[in-house]
Amino acid sequence: MRKLLILVGILLFIHVTLLFVRPPGAAEEPEGEAVDVGIVFDVGGRGDKSFNDGAYLGADRAVETLDARVRFIEPGEGSDREAGLRLLAAEGMDLVAGIGFIFTDDLRELATEYPSIAFAGVDYAVQVGDDGKIIPPPANLAALKFREEEGSFLAGALAVLAGGSKRLGFVGGMDIPLIHKFEAGYRAGVKHVCPDCTVIAQYAGVTPEAFRNPGKGKELALSQYQSGVNVIFHASGSTGLGVFEAARQLGKLVIGVDADQQSEAPGHVLTSMVKGVDAVTYDAIKRVKEGTFKGGVYSYGLAEGGVGYIYDEHNKRLIPDAVRARVEQLKLDIIAGRITVPSTR
Repeated sequence: MRKLLILVGILLFIHVTLLFVRPPGAAEEPEGEAVDVGIVFDVGGRGDKSFNDGAYLGADRAVETLDARVRFIEPGEGSDREAGLRLLAAEGMDLVAGIGFIFTDDLRELATEYPSIAFAGVDYAVQVGDDGKIIPPPANLAALKFREEEGSFLAGALAVLAGGSKRLGFVGGMDIPLIHKFEAGYRAGVKHVCPDCTVIAQYAGVTPEAFRNPGKGKELALSQYQSGVNVIFHASGSTGLGVFEAARQLGKLVIGVDADQQSEAPGHVLTSMVKGVDAVTYDAIKRVKEGTFKGGVYSYGLAEGGVGYIYDEHNKRLIPDAVRARVEQLKLDIIAGRITVPSTR
């Protein structure tokens, strides 16, 4: 027995010693204190060419410029999302981020359980009390929100002024208040420049699956295009890939969302209503790195550069100079408060 204990002791000593031996040629740790970040993607996951890919780009930039170490989790259904966040928190990450409104309840609960960890929720759904006032999130939780209605207003004006039809289309993903903001802003922009125009709005479903159903997106888009619509604005995640397919098939126009989506249907993308998901993700990591992170509600609209629309060499031939000038003036009017854009239908 004594010999066995001695042998176990020797093996344990060797094991511990090897833990501190760096093999020749092993990579050095980054200089300075690195920041450990865990990110759980939204429905649709990486490769949606939209919302999740924006978060990935922001985190990847942080890896390159802030010595961040980022771990990504792409969940399945239901409890998988909560389990992913909880795993990252239990591992002691400096920042845990959930990409999408669907993480709201889980982030609020975990931020309370882990007060020493910073949490961030992109498109976090704030709570409103009985008195109509916003209930602030926990002190270590940053609610990163966008005023999507402002960018969507410009998309609606563009759809009318450059689309060649008084009948406009909208395809949403999940039928929820967040996506209603896109529709409300889009309708307001259409009506502002063309009071007698018509907007046809349809949604792919009432569950998170509505954000990853390209077949349904194509079905809705074909129906709208065939009814006389020339331009459809989609706010539907990867479901929108079906809208792009319909636009290519029928030679119609489409407006992308969240990121520049012109590559999905070259020559058919009038513009994209972009959200700076990459920028706010990077900014949250940067604030943790610099020790300036604070919880609270952060809102990003046209004035902050949080939303906007694409105008570049790929689509400028579709947008006459006079139309561009009109839309830019509308943008200035919104920023100055001369135009108030609704966020509900």
